[in-house]
Amino acid sequence: MSGSRHRALGGGVQQHVLDYLKRMQVERPGFSYEIQKGHENESSGGGVVFWADPVCKINYSFFGDAVTFDTAYRTHRFKVPFASFAGINHHGQPVLFGCALIFDESESSFLWLFQTWLRAMGSFTHPVSLIIEPDRSIELAAAQVLPQTRHRYCKQEILQQTLEKLSDVSQSHPGFGAEFKQCIDGAETINEFESHWQSLLQRYYLVDNQLLQSMYATREQWVPVYMRNTFFGQLSGNGGGLNSFFDGFVTASTTMQMIVKQYEKALASWNEEELKADHETTNTTPSLKTPSPMERQAANLYTKRIFMKFQEELVETLANPATKVDDSGDVVRYRVAKFGEDHRGHTVSFCSFENKATCSCQMFEFSGIICRHVLAVFRAKNVLTLPSHYILKRWTRDARTGGAILEEECGSEIPNGTPESSTSKYNNLRQEAIKYVEEGAKSIHVYKVAMNALQEAAKKISAVNSGLPSDAQVEKEKKIQELTIELEKTNQRCEVYRTNLLAVLRDMEEQKMKLSVKVQNARLSMKE
Repeated sequence: MSGSRHRALGGGVQQHVLDYLKRMQVERPGFSYEIQKGHENESSGGGVVFWADPVCKINYSFFGDAVTFDTAYRTHRFKVPFASFAGINHHGQPVLFGCALIFDESESSFLWLFQTWLRAMGSFTHPVSLIIEPDRSIELAAAQVLPQTRHRYCKQEILQQTLEKLSDVSQSHPGFGAEFKQCIDGAETINEFESHWQSLLQRYYLVDNQLLQSMYATREQWVPVYMRNTFFGQLSGNGGGLNSFFDGFVTASTTMQMIVKQYEKALASWNEEELKADHETTNTTPSLKTPSPMERQAANLYTKRIFMKFQEELVETLANPATKVDDSGDVVRYRVAKFGEDHRGHTVSFCSFENKATCSCQMFEFSGIICRHVLAVFRAKNVLTLPSHYILKRWTRDARTGGAILEEECGSEIPNGTPESSTSKYNNLRQEAIKYVEEGAKSIHVYKVAMNALQEAAKKISAVNSGLPSDAQVEKEKKIQELTIELEKTNQRCEVYRTNLLAVLRDMEEQKMKLSVKVQNARLSMKE
């Protein structure tokens, strides 16, 4: 795809989009947007517009270790050149780090966008990994701004485009598509992939196919087996998909007139999904499948979805025994394989002094969840609880509390006046507000008590702020506005719960009346 392509869809950024961004910048402290220099008059088309709200910045501070730059509009004939930066939260759900409208697809525009995005995140730490579209302009720009980050092409897009271009092969050989995907996803070692790839090309007479030759040349940037030593935060075995924040909200039929509304819908929907997942994790007790203390420990640490993934690996240790193959030196090597599948076994190296193990499958390095092979060795060595270095905070119930993940990785203390410190405070207050939602929804009485408490808290905050110096007053007023927004959301949610509860009570009353009438009629018929 050309690196200097320009798009002029709908006359550039429509005025209502710019009006929305300006309004949000005034109404929401921490909301920011920028227009690429030289393209300030976006009504004429061209340039790039970037924006991010305060929640995006909070999300990045906790989950910015693995980032996806989603430019799906380029390959699906979208009407709006909409792109997003996103990641994955502690429930395995997509979270947003920022959005852009891209009318100029040159390397310089993507360079500006990456620089602007990183600056908006207030980041002192770059992401560990970044998934991008296989495009030269994007790749060069990302490499300049994020040189220490592992860049990866979106495997899903590559497979889809490849199979479309090789449709004649699929028509002649119906099994080719499945076999091609198995070659990519099924390989557990680099040698296995190389062998299957060459065999596939020879069997279907594709050795000289230029498309497949170019794909093979870039295999280290999209084939999963080459990526497993890097954290991408993806819970599926091979990952590769975009897990887009805007799937179903921004589509090929979305117009510039609709983009703001669909953007807001996506934000509200995923916020609701995270609240539901938080509630489910907090208020349900996982079903344990073993007597293992490690399983109980994990159930108390991880969110529900992450625990289920861990539990799956733990249960599989029963069918994957560990066999010692080398006991020389401080590190002991084991061979772990499923019964009857010794040829597909994995090697685990265990150091008892440090209580550390590494596995050839590299699942922990890739997803941050310990694999069945290491767990099998732990079982053989009587390691009864998970060592702390195998517990990633980003997957725990407390992922959004305390210091941000990227702050902890940096290992430096954050001054109290910095944006990062304010972000952490904001997030902690948000979590406390959510607790009032959960408790307040239980009954009408508790709802009123919770609502009064929130309103009283708002009054106290306002009273305290009134005595501060002018600079501090401005900063505190911003925080109050942020909390007020959260309180409004809390009020709306509590009102929904209250309405639902009243509806249930009305239904019960109606049922009571109907039963009363039936009883009265029965009595009358008996008298007759």
